[in-house]
Amino acid sequence: MGIKTYNPYTPSRRNMTGSDFAEITKSTPEKSLLDSKKKNAGRNNQGKITVRHQGGGNRQKYRIIDFKRRKDDIPAKVIGIEYDPNRTANIALIVYADGQKAYILAPQGLTDGMTVMNGANAEVRVGNCLPLANIPVGTMIHNIELYPGKGGQMVRAAGNSAQLMAKEGKYATLRLPSGEMRMVSLECRASIGIIGNGDHSLVKIGKAGRKRHMGIRPTVRGSVMNPNDHPHGGGEGKAPVGRPGPCTPWGKPALGLKTRKKHKASNKLIVRRRNGKGLK
Repeated sequence: MGIKTYNPYTPSRRNMTGSDFAEITKSTPEKSLLDSKKKNAGRNNQGKITVRHQGGGNRQKYRIIDFKRRKDDIPAKVIGIEYDPNRTANIALIVYADGQKAYILAPQGLTDGMTVMNGANAEVRVGNCLPLANIPVGTMIHNIELYPGKGGQMVRAAGNSAQLMAKEGKYATLRLPSGEMRMVSLECRASIGIIGNGDHSLVKIGKAGRKRHMGIRPTVRGSVMNPNDHPHGGGEGKAPVGRPGPCTPWGKPALGLKTRKKHKASNKLIVRRRNGKGLK
């Protein structure tokens, strides 16, 4: 994938960039693997906004992705790399030898005509899915399960990968993209390779309207509101927060407050946090 620029025929075009979609080989989705995607603009079943800054945007269909990869020992041929509006990564359409089609996350280097396979007997090759027990130490992996059979939950965004650092007893130690070192059961599965579309993070949106097409509404700063609307509001001219730290509109601490439970069960599986410190 590469980044394309635009001629500055409007001010917003001057700094706008986009993907050249060089990896994409198939433009229309597989109808049998589509599902409807209902919009609720951040509102709950009472019609109240529970997630702010959502609404509008282009229509999208959901692509049903096979995160579990449990169809073992049957080779599948890649018949297209597609764009997915629901995620930063591209997806690959595969067809198994028995005719069943599925979508998987497309890693770097996976192209049309290649063969992928799932299961303990699969080769350690880009696109294949194996239990961690069968993957050599040092391999770059993605779409990693946390619980055997649940399907991949970690390392699914564009350009991301984790590295298998060690295997000991019932657990494998992984280095995640954040730098966190974590233990995962050797029975869990992971896919081989680095997820494609790695230049996604370099794209410049360029204008507000492009964000609206994505279904993201404007964010108003609390400091420009009145005091009855936000704890940061009020004052003559630019005023400081006036509190020990920044707050949400409802007075809860924001920007940096740790929300993870101190005694979470998975703490014992985290060897090193992403800030480089051990768990206390």
